[in-house]
Amino acid sequence: MATTEPKHEHREEEEEAAGADDEDTGAQVAPIVRLEEVAVSTGEENEDPLIDLKAKLYRFDKDGNQWKERGVGTVKLLKHKETGKVRLVMRQSRTLKICANHLVLPTMTVQEHAGNEKSCVWHAPDFADGELKDELFCIRFASIENCKSFMEMFQEVAESQKKEESEDGSTAAGLLEKLSVEDKSEEKAEDKTKEGDGKEEKAEDEDAEKKDEKATV
Repeated sequence: MATTEPKHEHREEEEEAAGADDEDTGAQVAPIVRLEEVAVSTGEENEDPLIDLKAKLYRFDKDGNQWKERGVGTVKLLKHKETGKVRLVMRQSRTLKICANHLVLPTMTVQEHAGNEKSCVWHAPDFADGELKDELFCIRFASIENCKSFMEMFQEVAESQKKEESEDGSTAAGLLEKLSVEDKSEEKAEDKTKEGDGKEEKAEDEDAEKKDEKATV
């Protein structure tokens, strides 16, 4: 009568051999190419974020008379540490491609999009495509609260830029006035110098005339 025991033993031997192949020998294989860590500059190193929110951005296509999606990602308001200027930057989540990149100017205003409390619109001269273009943007957030936070910060920045421009204008006016006063003072000093020189010349002429008269006599 035939038996299955040999087959069973053969199967156990195969499993043991396979297990031996999977055992860690402790050998280490060095990588063929070593990749060094490279520092990537985002251009935002000298800026502080005032706001950082996820959103979806649209731009109005004038030719097609319709809204077109620019991308889904993170929108930021970044304030430069030295100049104090604030710009809006938005990048796509996966590719990090820039969707919007422009300064927040004193003349800008942001408004709620009609019929949608989670969206708002604004005009801006944008530089996302490498050249300055006048764009009409619409941005949609996940919540009404995020939209309000963005609008409030945007408007606050625009107002602060107005104050800075006003202060800069006053400073410039003061410098011009001071310069004007200094110019007038210099002109007066020059006039006095010329007047003194004229008197000296007149006195010298009179002395010369008296000498001539004496010589004639």
